[in-house]
Amino acid sequence: MRLQPVVLVRCLLGLLSLMTADALAQQVCADRLTFTPVNVPNQINWSSFPDFTLPFPVIYGGPRFADSQASPLRHGFSHLVTAKDNEVGALVTARQRANVYYGFATDINQPWETLFSPWNNDLNAYRSKWDRYLSSLASGQKNAAGQYTIPFSRFALDIERILPSDTRILALKQNAAIPDTYRQLSDAAFVTAYKTAMRNLYAEGITYVRQHTDLTNTSVTSYADTPILNTYLNVIGNTWTDWITNLSRVNYLVKESENSGVGGPYYNQLDALSPSAYYYYDYPNPLARDYLPYLLFQVEVNRAWSNKPVVPWVWLRYHDSSSSYPNFIQPFMAEATAIFPFFSGASGLWLWENPSFEQTRTDTYAAYEHFTHGLYRLSRFADMFQGAYELVIETPARDLMDKQLPVWRGVVKDNKILIAAHNSYATSDDQKTSLVVRYKSWQRTIELTGREVYLCQFDMSAVTANEPIFASVSVSPNPASTELTVTFPQLPNTPTELELLTIQGQTVAKKTVATSREVIATAHLPAGLYVLNIKNERGSYTQRVLLTR
Repeated sequence: MRLQPVVLVRCLLGLLSLMTADALAQQVCADRLTFTPVNVPNQINWSSFPDFTLPFPVIYGGPRFADSQASPLRHGFSHLVTAKDNEVGALVTARQRANVYYGFATDINQPWETLFSPWNNDLNAYRSKWDRYLSSLASGQKNAAGQYTIPFSRFALDIERILPSDTRILALKQNAAIPDTYRQLSDAAFVTAYKTAMRNLYAEGITYVRQHTDLTNTSVTSYADTPILNTYLNVIGNTWTDWITNLSRVNYLVKESENSGVGGPYYNQLDALSPSAYYYYDYPNPLARDYLPYLLFQVEVNRAWSNKPVVPWVWLRYHDSSSSYPNFIQPFMAEATAIFPFFSGASGLWLWENPSFEQTRTDTYAAYEHFTHGLYRLSRFADMFQGAYELVIETPARDLMDKQLPVWRGVVKDNKILIAAHNSYATSDDQKTSLVVRYKSWQRTIELTGREVYLCQFDMSAVTANEPIFASVSVSPNPASTELTVTFPQLPNTPTELELLTIQGQTVAKKTVATSREVIATAHLPAGLYVLNIKNERGSYTQRVLLTR
C-alpha cells in the first residue's frame, strides 16, 4: 500500500495505526486478503491464496485430502510430510519432503517402551527395527558407503520415552523389573544412574540412524527433546533470569552431565531443536489468553540455552489433554501462530496433525486457511528476514505472560522496522489498546483493535532525524475538552505547522506555529479520537488526542 501525502491511513488489517504520510516517514502494512474460510468438511481451499514463498522452512504435516498438486508448497510451505505418488519427483523433490519416525522406541515390548526404563533393553532387537524402517524409507537403496539414501531433507524422531522428573524416576525404583543393581542405590544415585543411562540410550538410537543413513542433505531433529521442558502453567513460576541461567531447569536428556551445561551424546547429534508449542485452553477461559506468550517462550528460552536452530511444532487443534480437544484453535490464534515465532527467533515451523485424522474424522479445516493467511501476510515482508537483520525483543515472553501485556516484536533491517503486535488479553473485539513500540531513539505509538494481528513496516530514517526536533513537545491536556495546548521547549527555527485531523484524515484545525506555546480550540468539535500532526520541512510528528465532553 502506498501512502498519499498528508493522509492518515488505517492498517489494512483493521488495526488503527496512526502516522502522517510525510514522504520521509512511510508506513506499509501487510495486505489482508478478502477470502471466505472453508465451511465444508475435509477440504482446504488453497486457491484462496496467491502463490507465495517464505525464507524459512515451514513443514506441512497437515491433511492432503483431494489435493494432488503439492499445493502447500506454492503457499508458503517448504516441505510436505505426505506426498502423493504422482507428486514425487515431478512436483515434490527430496529437498521438499519431511518425515517423522513415530514409534522409534515402541512396538517390540521392551522396558524402554513399557516402563520408560533404560535398562535390560534388547538393543539388537531395536537395531533390527531401526534398520527395517530406514530400509523402507530408502526402498532398500544405499550409497557407496553402504548407507541408506532416504528421500527427505527433514527427518524427525518422535521418541517420547523418558521420565521427566526426579519424582517419577524414583517411583520406577520400586518396580521389581528394574535390576537390583540399580534398586539398591541411594535415591540420588538412582536418579543420576537413570538419567545417564537414558541419555546413552537415546544417543544409541540417533547414532544408529546417523551411521546407517546418508544424511548429507538432511536435518535431523527430535520432537520436544529440548533444553527447557515445561507445562503451559509453570512458565511464570520462575523468573526469566532463572529460566535462562539455572542448570536445574535444563532437561537432563540434553545435558553433558548432571552438573554441566547443555550438550551430551544425544544433543550433540541434533541439527535443530523442536519444542512443542501446542495449546490447551480455548477462549473465554482466562488461561487461553496466555497462548501467544506461551508459544514465544518456547522459542526464546530454548534459544537462550542453545545456538541450534529452533523449529517449534505447532498444532491447529487443542492438545489432547485439553477439554477442548479435538476442536480447532481460534482464527486469530492460527494467524498469530504463523507469524510471531519468527519475530522471536524461530528458524522455521513444523505444522503437525494427527496422521490418522484425515481418514477417521470429518472436520471443517478453516483454521488451516487462517494459518496460511498469516504466512501470506508475513511473506509480504520476506526481505526483512534475509541477509543481516536484527530482532527487537524488548520484553521476554515470560514477563509478558506474567503481567498480561500485549505482545509486540520487531525486525530491523537497514532503516526499516517491521512490527508485529497482538493483544491476546483483549476482552472484546472492539477494545482499543495503545502500545508504544521502539528501537533505539525511534518510537511510535500504535493502536490495536481487539485481538487482531498487527503487521506493519515503518521507515525510521526520517523519524530518527526528527526526534531531536519534536521529542520534547508537550501536548496537554489529553484527554482535552475545550482547548489543546502545544508547548515547544523553544520556538522551532523552521516554519512549523500544527494540524488536527479526524481518524478518517479530515483536517478540522490548522495553524502555523508563531510562539513556543500554541492553543487550538476544540470546544466545537465532537468527542472522539483525533490526531495532532506537527510538521515542517525537516520532518513530522504525530500524537493521538482524545476529546471528551
